[in-house]
Amino acid sequence: MTNLVAFLRTLRPVRRGLTPVRKRVETTTGKTLEGVVIGESVMDLQLRTDDGRVHLLRPAGTKFRVVTSETNWPAYHGDPSGNRYSTLTQINKSNVRRLATQWVFNFPNTGRLQVTPVVVDGLMYVTAANECYALDAGTGREIWHFQQPRTRNLIGNAAGGINRGVTVAGERLFMVTDHAHIIALNRFSGAVLWDTEMADWHQNYNATSAPLIAGNLVVSGTAGGDEGARGFLSAFDQASGKEVWRFWTVPLPGEPGSETWKGDEINHPGSVTWMTGSYDSETGLLYWPTGNPGNDLNGDRRLGDNLYSACILALDGKTGKLKWHYQFTPHNVWDYDATQPSVLVDAAWKGRQRKLLLHADRNGFFYVLDRSSGELLLAKPFVKKLTWAREIASNGRPVVNTDQEPNAQGIKICPALEGATNWFSTAYHPATGLYYVQAWRAVIFS
Repeated sequence: MTNLVAFLRTLRPVRRGLTPVRKRVETTTGKTLEGVVIGESVMDLQLRTDDGRVHLLRPAGTKFRVVTSETNWPAYHGDPSGNRYSTLTQINKSNVRRLATQWVFNFPNTGRLQVTPVVVDGLMYVTAANECYALDAGTGREIWHFQQPRTRNLIGNAAGGINRGVTVAGERLFMVTDHAHIIALNRFSGAVLWDTEMADWHQNYNATSAPLIAGNLVVSGTAGGDEGARGFLSAFDQASGKEVWRFWTVPLPGEPGSETWKGDEINHPGSVTWMTGSYDSETGLLYWPTGNPGNDLNGDRRLGDNLYSACILALDGKTGKLKWHYQFTPHNVWDYDATQPSVLVDAAWKGRQRKLLLHADRNGFFYVLDRSSGELLLAKPFVKKLTWAREIASNGRPVVNTDQEPNAQGIKICPALEGATNWFSTAYHPATGLYYVQAWRAVIFS
């Protein structure tokens, strides 16, 4: 009954205009906290002290126990390396069957969620398009809610309400908006600190991915490739929101690399950066995947390899200068973008310790690269009945099977349009050397 009453109290609507209630409490460690009550029940208390910080508390007799995260998950992949492997051991195969729902938080007026919750010091941040909720991760109680109006007449994935999350650095929280802005919020209050336009949404740009921290910068890409937008990646100063560098994923006509585009579709090329990349803080290198070129399934007006579509880009995190690139699917006419996760691993490879990059691509091949040089070490199919290519040759290029390009008569192709995998998260277990990826095996008649 106590739990039920506490839950029912959380359903009361917030009454605007009420005088904030202040409270002074003593913690179990002997400290005293005083501030404004954000939420309270017989089971929990959330207090904002005068320094603006939020404290999550639980009753312990006449005192209160401060609670936080055992381990933080401050970014989309948890770790800048892109690896979602967790070292926590409390949940294991002997007790996982006893997991049960502790609380449910409903997003009003939203569609399906594709967000990864981020947790820092016990505060959980979850998003939909143009809104973010900060929750007490232990109880689900709302701490604050940021929202701005959705952009009317927007096209692309963000128009459907997709937003995949935030990243946190210090007291700042960074997220993108549906109309391709990147914003910084105070993570304790939700107040807007700055708002920077990455691209003009009238040119078919939108944004859905979680930004990534790289040193003192925050990096983000945009979406809109299916609508003809030209892809790019940008880095912004965390404190001011000022753009520090920009890397365009498709050169302009006449620039180096434009010779890989023979035809007029270089003017509407796609190759957008719509998923979160990885960052090696030791070397300062940023690794970002790029999308497929446009037109998706017809390459007649873009003959050539179409750089830098369907690539992994290794960029200097401070300057955005290209160090190396690897193209998974040159002249991509199967919609195999390369925006799947790229996990950075330090491991032995054939008896030699190396800095590796692991990538299971939408085209059906699993790749291992030396992330310092871009050297291809392994390329192997991870789905059966792959039809578009026979193998990846020693020079790193696919050996494409004949008669596998989509045509007017139609042809069966595997992997299908959705790919052998997609943007879904992967993980690598350093103790076992196992890499986990969700795979599909489907055929498209194209």
